[in-house]
Amino acid sequence: MIDFGEILKNVGEFGRFQKCLVFMLCLLSFFNAFHMFGQVFMGISVPHHCNTNWILEKSPNMTEEDRLNLTIPRDEHGGYEQCLMYTPVDWDMESIQRYGLNATEACQNEWVYDTSQQKSTLVTEFDLVCHRKEQADISQAVYMAGLLIGSIIFGPLGDRIGRRPVILLSMLLMFSFGLGAAFVTHFYVYTALRCVVGIAMSGLLINNLVLVAEWVGSSKRAYATIIGHVCFAVGQMCLAGLGYGIRNWRLLQIVCSAPTGLLFFYIWLLPESPRWMITKGKNEKAKKLLQKAATINKRNLPEELMSQLQEEKQPKSGTMVDLFRIPQLRKVTLVMSFIWFVNSLVYYGLSLNVGSFGLDIYLTQLIFGAVEIPARLGSMFMVEILGRKQSQLLCLLLGGAACLIITAIPKTLPIVITALAVIGKFAIAASFSTCYIYAAELFPTIIRQNGVGLCSMTARVAGIIAPLIILLDRYHSAIPMAIYGSGPIIGGLLCFLLPETLNKDLQDHAQEANGVPR
Repeated sequence: MIDFGEILKNVGEFGRFQKCLVFMLCLLSFFNAFHMFGQVFMGISVPHHCNTNWILEKSPNMTEEDRLNLTIPRDEHGGYEQCLMYTPVDWDMESIQRYGLNATEACQNEWVYDTSQQKSTLVTEFDLVCHRKEQADISQAVYMAGLLIGSIIFGPLGDRIGRRPVILLSMLLMFSFGLGAAFVTHFYVYTALRCVVGIAMSGLLINNLVLVAEWVGSSKRAYATIIGHVCFAVGQMCLAGLGYGIRNWRLLQIVCSAPTGLLFFYIWLLPESPRWMITKGKNEKAKKLLQKAATINKRNLPEELMSQLQEEKQPKSGTMVDLFRIPQLRKVTLVMSFIWFVNSLVYYGLSLNVGSFGLDIYLTQLIFGAVEIPARLGSMFMVEILGRKQSQLLCLLLGGAACLIITAIPKTLPIVITALAVIGKFAIAASFSTCYIYAAELFPTIIRQNGVGLCSMTARVAGIIAPLIILLDRYHSAIPMAIYGSGPIIGGLLCFLLPETLNKDLQDHAQEANGVPR
């Protein structure tokens, strides 16, 4: 029996075949950013006030300024109230002008929006303002819940039926339901379709990671994984441009969803994981695929080497229970799950609130996307120089420290707060890239999808919670950042319990976990 890593060295650890595979999956990562953060721009709030056309029945030729002065009260800053109006009265126009209106009430007949800058958004289309304002945040939380459901479904499913079919199915779901969301007439239907897109997104994220990890040799695995993360960051930057140029949410939704349909030719090109095939006893198919990869890489794969695959016994399918059955694997599972949780909590807590830092939302999105590129690329070199363990530890501590320092900065220094937020986003983005690599290397092949799927599930729970933590600032403005800062600090300290995986071949069987040196 021969180790799969030895066969992969003969095939080529990162030859032309693997480079083509990584390029294909990078295109998916690029478009994934559109789905992940597109609603930030589709749901932009615009200036609005109550519809008070009732007074036009008394004076049809009244100017808009006079109408607003008579029917809308002023707020503490001197502007018109957005959610209050003067209670309509059955007076003549002369009496209204002479005595004025005093009693106020909530908007009764919809709202009027200023569409001079933003032509159409989810807010203006579905009246997501005032008492309905929280529905936009709920919709984003439902999308994150979809990511959680996808982790539960597509993690085990990838181990059962293979990485390739799950990726193709996820692409189909993302394309069809994402495109369908652009044509809905009810907000709840839009939210439901976005939830399905979230489910599909999770299937892509998990299986793309695992497929790359199982095709690329240990010396290039970090590079191949992180280059996909860089493409995701570039996608965020391009999304800022799309959001700035397309001010109609339906058209933006179409533009964000349609490109996935251009990649359906993957059904003929996307390969399955030979590692997974071998663990399922599909040795002949695995040998043909490996021989094809060797040919494309212009490498010679000896027949006697391939024949030794026959001697490997077919293992039983792994389950989620196996992650907790073996002591060393149980410790790895619990620690990595927490690290994924805090990474996601801070990453989405910062990313989904780009409009709260005082700068233009499009510029902030551009900066947040741009800062991820050096963060992701830097982590690629860091994990190879310092190792996975120390890189994870340092990034978490830096990200947590930046968020904690923000709690001590007064709001009168928005530039300092924004700079610290950018540092925090930089560190957490690097930490996220590191934990993707680390998790794929820590879990054995037979239960790798279950392990990464469980970690992804905890990350999705954090994604649901992250936007809601901001609501705690009504009790004290420092609470959200204190939570975002303390979590990574704890996660960084827990890294001391993990083994190092730098330059180590992937494990194939759960029983090997106890043999990993610490």
